Amino acid sequence: MFADLSQQTLDLLNKADISALSKTTISQGTGLNAFDLRGPALQLYPLLTPLRNRLAREVSDRGDLATRWKAVTGVNTTNLELGVSPGRRSAEIQITEQDYVASYAGIGLESSVDWEAVWSGGKEFDNKAVAVENLLRAVMIGEENIILNGNASMPLGTPSAPVITGPSAGGSYPVTTGVQAYVVALTPRGFANATIANGVPLLITRTNIDGSTTQFGGGSSNVSAASNAINTTSGNQTFTVKVAAVKGAAAYAWFIGTSASNAILTAITTVNTATISALGTGTQTANLITADNSTNSLVFDGFLTQALKSNAGYFASLDGAFMNSDGANGIVEIDAALQYFWDNKRLSPTEIWINSQEARNINKKVVAGGGTPLFRFTSPGTGNDAPAIMGGTSVAKYWNKFTQQFLDVLIHPNIVAGSIFFNTQEIPYPLSGVDKVTFIRCRRDYYQIEWPVVSRQYVYGVYADEVLVCRAPFSLGVISNVGNG
Repeated sequence: MFADLSQQTLDLLNKADISALSKTTISQGTGLNAFDLRGPALQLYPLLTPLRNRLAREVSDRGDLATRWKAVTGVNTTNLELGVSPGRRSAEIQITEQDYVASYAGIGLESSVDWEAVWSGGKEFDNKAVAVENLLRAVMIGEENIILNGNASMPLGTPSAPVITGPSAGGSYPVTTGVQAYVVALTPRGFANATIANGVPLLITRTNIDGSTTQFGGGSSNVSAASNAINTTSGNQTFTVKVAAVKGAAAYAWFIGTSASNAILTAITTVNTATISALGTGTQTANLITADNSTNSLVFDGFLTQALKSNAGYFASLDGAFMNSDGANGIVEIDAALQYFWDNKRLSPTEIWINSQEARNINKKVVAGGGTPLFRFTSPGTGNDAPAIMGGTSVAKYWNKFTQQFLDVLIHPNIVAGSIFFNTQEIPYPLSGVDKVTFIRCRRDYYQIEWPVVSRQYVYGVYADEVLVCRAPFSLGVISNVGNG
């Protein structure tokens, strides 16, 4: 570009003081920059509601506090013989009937937007719409948790006294005489809100947007009686605590000390056993827990509660043990549940819902099979000579050996590690009258309220009034206290 400059001009430029030219009156650092903001706001949070998405919703105009149905659950229950003598009549059969009741519950949340937020959003951000959209999604996310884990009517009660075994070698628990354990059982909701630092949730008092308060159980049982006592000695400062499984419990909080007044929250586990090797760091003590706060009467019973209440469905506890391979690409404990459903109910669940922990462990045991790992080799397409082996496996379906059908194996975001849930979407009984095994029945489906303006805010509520109806709770099942391995 300098071809048209003479050598004299170049020499003058070289002699010139151009340091002043390195300064810029306006640069990026000055701050006079445009703001490249794209609207509307991105919704970067998970909206995982698989059960809610697949359940049919039915609106009822019959009022009442609950929806009810009756079912004939057995015919010829005394197992009478059918043979008859010539000219004689046969015996009269007996049938069994059961009444079912599912109580409605109101659910909902609220949100607000001040006027300045509406103005500042301009044309790019409709903050009123953002508030209502996210409010509806929050209700759906919370509803999904209730559909699976809601517990309105099955109190956990008081666990039996735990048992301490040990001490054994290792650990750093202080050398102490008369070490005892106390335990509190937790519902899935209680487990979600329990921490070592803050303790287990007891009776919750929630302050509402209108200034009123609402009380409900936080998801914890009453505290157990004290366990047997042991003495830790130098070099032997580790011990194990265990309690009988509590139906409906998703986790257990362990308090360790020499009395209820100094037994502090030391561990929270998703199985009914724990190994203690160090002094706890919690501040909540066992004597502060004096009542069962496991139920929440403001919600409805979810799948897990309906499966376990009144011995309705299948239940088994592994008490911290691992699942076992059957040596033929199956799981012993899952097969035991499927055999129970066939032997006792002549049906098969259609789905197995699990936590990511169980997904990993089931996959390892199925792939290992009888000891020889199974691999899938994927051949590259025509024209591509690059060798390819696909890594990773996933058990997406499980074969029921007793009914010769596949069950879907699905991960649920709200199921606690250590729990496996069997769900049934079809009842294989001819002329059962059951078109939908489970569904949501509403006195009022989702509705939005824009409250009157009483301050410089727009206030919205999204609510529903509904209940989960499971017409055949005996078709559900739970395996709990599954160890991680």
